[in-house]
Amino acid sequence: MSVLSSGVDTRAPGTALLIAAAPVGRGRLIDASPVLSALAAVPPSALTGTPAATVVELADPLDPQTVLTRVRAAATAEGPLFLYLAGQVQLDRKQRLPHLALARTTAATLRYTALPWHWLVSELAVRRPGTTTVVVDLVAGADAWRRVAREGLGFGPAVRLYGRVVPVADRRETPAPEYLRSCASIWRSGARPDPAALHEQAAARTETEGALLLTPSWVPPAAGTAPGEVTSGPGSVGVAAPAERPAPVDGAAPVDGAAPVDGAAPVDGAAPLPVSGAVVDGIVLPDGYAPGPPPEAVAAAGREAPPEDGPPPAPRPDGPPRRPSAQDPHPAILAAARAGRHREAAATAAAWERRESRAHGPGSLQAIHWLEVRADLARLARQPALSCTLWMSAADARLTRRQPADDPDVEAAVDRAHHQWEQIHDAAGARELAPRLMTLRRRVPGRQHGALRVLERRLKALRPA
Repeated sequence: MSVLSSGVDTRAPGTALLIAAAPVGRGRLIDASPVLSALAAVPPSALTGTPAATVVELADPLDPQTVLTRVRAAATAEGPLFLYLAGQVQLDRKQRLPHLALARTTAATLRYTALPWHWLVSELAVRRPGTTTVVVDLVAGADAWRRVAREGLGFGPAVRLYGRVVPVADRRETPAPEYLRSCASIWRSGARPDPAALHEQAAARTETEGALLLTPSWVPPAAGTAPGEVTSGPGSVGVAAPAERPAPVDGAAPVDGAAPVDGAAPVDGAAPLPVSGAVVDGIVLPDGYAPGPPPEAVAAAGREAPPEDGPPPAPRPDGPPRRPSAQDPHPAILAAARAGRHREAAATAAAWERRESRAHGPGSLQAIHWLEVRADLARLARQPALSCTLWMSAADARLTRRQPADDPDVEAAVDRAHHQWEQIHDAAGARELAPRLMTLRRRVPGRQHGALRVLERRLKALRPA
């Protein structure tokens, strides 16, 4: 059996997603798209390390939803997934969150025309550990550079991350993604190094002075590291620290990584809780999230009803919801779940769902959001039957709102329901939920080919002899 050094089975076809994105006009910090021609000249098998591979290219995409859809589709691949990304990262002015700038992005429209980085992180967080590799060649704006150099790019330990991030330099010159070009040159020479060796060779051929070089062993610099000091994790190439490094706030580690889910089903291509911020235990924290409140405040929040002075703003219908709020309940709920207080977390989320149902209606986006939060909390509590039921209810609610069957949020809900159904070990319980899931899956086939057949085969195997 041919395997990569990570232990990924390379007999399954691989998928390579190549994205090169940068604004058109004065806001361009990198000339990204030409690197696609260099990567396209490489045999697809070299991009994925598998005998057979599918390659998808996105050159200077215009719309963040288009990029999200392509990433989400690629994330459903059963075999190894390699994401090669060239572009520029900037922070939006309001929430101060990193975004991948796209062709129509300007400083004033960043929040609406760029791809929020946490969307990308959350789509990959649910894949089985060791099956996903991200290779980046990025230029970071001044604010984004300080954040990335301090915290990294937010992919958890389940994703292997390699690449180079450089700070914005002389605006009179537009740099090119030389790191990825070096990777392509190595492959075109006939060499097929493993990802770690490829990274070392590409870094040796590329200008790296003052750059952030990322490897899976890279860790954020410790608080108090002297400005300009080079820090690294075990085996990492090294990181040039920024000129200014605010000390991390206690408990604000950017990523703990998505909790591995045993026996991931091939249809599970959806990301958990598409809300803003870092991914922790499979939940993505909300916009503007800072470290959570003290433990006593978390405990109190788990016992109390939601505040009566205003609910979180409604989710945006055109993408993952954004909920900046002075009294955002998500951090307290997440903290309770991570501490094992699953009943407290579920009760608080249910209280918010009831409140939003009263305020906006049972089928409102606000109420559906909290239904989906409850579904993911059930997953964290290892209650797959309950999680499956709640995800099916969320899918039904979205379809009742006349969201189309190919809407990404509808597909995500059905995919998650299907995945959680696959985790049910009680045959009788799985058979009980199967008819409803079968009906949903026929209506919402999703982007994973053969998902309905997978469901039918397992149901057949569960029937009594």
